[in-house]
Amino acid sequence: MSPSVNEKTMSDQAQKSAPSLAALRAEIDRIDEAMHALLIERSEIIENLIKVKGTQESGSAFRPAREVSMMRKLVERHRGILPLDTVESIWRVIIATFTHVQAPYSVHADLTVGEAAMRDSARFHFGFTVPFLPHMGAGPAIAAVAASKGDLALVPAVSVAGAGAWWQSLEAEKAPKIIARLPFVERPDHPASLPVFAVAHPAADAVMAEVEVHSVRVSGWGAAAARTLAPLAEVIAEPDGAFDGAALLISVPKGQTLAAITDALVKAGASVRSTALVGSHATRYTLAEARPVAASR
Repeated sequence: MSPSVNEKTMSDQAQKSAPSLAALRAEIDRIDEAMHALLIERSEIIENLIKVKGTQESGSAFRPAREVSMMRKLVERHRGILPLDTVESIWRVIIATFTHVQAPYSVHADLTVGEAAMRDSARFHFGFTVPFLPHMGAGPAIAAVAASKGDLALVPAVSVAGAGAWWQSLEAEKAPKIIARLPFVERPDHPASLPVFAVAHPAADAVMAEVEVHSVRVSGWGAAAARTLAPLAEVIAEPDGAFDGAALLISVPKGQTLAAITDALVKAGASVRSTALVGSHATRYTLAEARPVAASR
């Protein structure tokens, strides 16, 4: 059945009003040029920022408190067909690279959990401009950071067989501390999903203390104590046979206290030998499900 005159007229009008391929590509070129111009403008602001800071910079130039706020806002305002992973990665590279321009630093990575996963995490969060320095073990990575002014160490935030209680090296007052937990935004199928702690000499104005991380040494550690802590806090435990106990790394969430956790340990039959604050980080920002990609029209 042939289209009516009305239908044909409407079709012709739609074709005339639709932008041409050349016009769409011209729009893309305009946007690309605008984005590049904004990056140049951002770099000029960074140049002024460097002059303002002068030689007053101390500790790592990595600012987890500011960056986690930026990433959360990014997720909340994102829409459209561009995957969130891509947007997050672009912003991470921009932030990390400009931070490196302000104060050059390297990322030291503990590869005991697997080189591919750790390298993916480092490259996703810090890009390719920031030097990536591999180490076999958390100890050497943290030692390298301790000897530096502004370097970072990435250490698995999960239990790794044979890793030892690496967090005990963070107990001294002037030792590096845990300053972030990555990724900032957790979601299913994240391309850099390995949970890692970022360890560095913290700058006083950069600390995000929503979650406090403590090194706790206990005697009488066992299944009952482990079960007691499970609903209260995230815990990494390293058995200590000499004292029939364990070295614990306890992440105390916002609204919880270390005192309540140690009281629970004692009630479960353990005794607390020592505690030390070894860092802090932002509350885990978790998306229950991946953001859907809009269907093309």
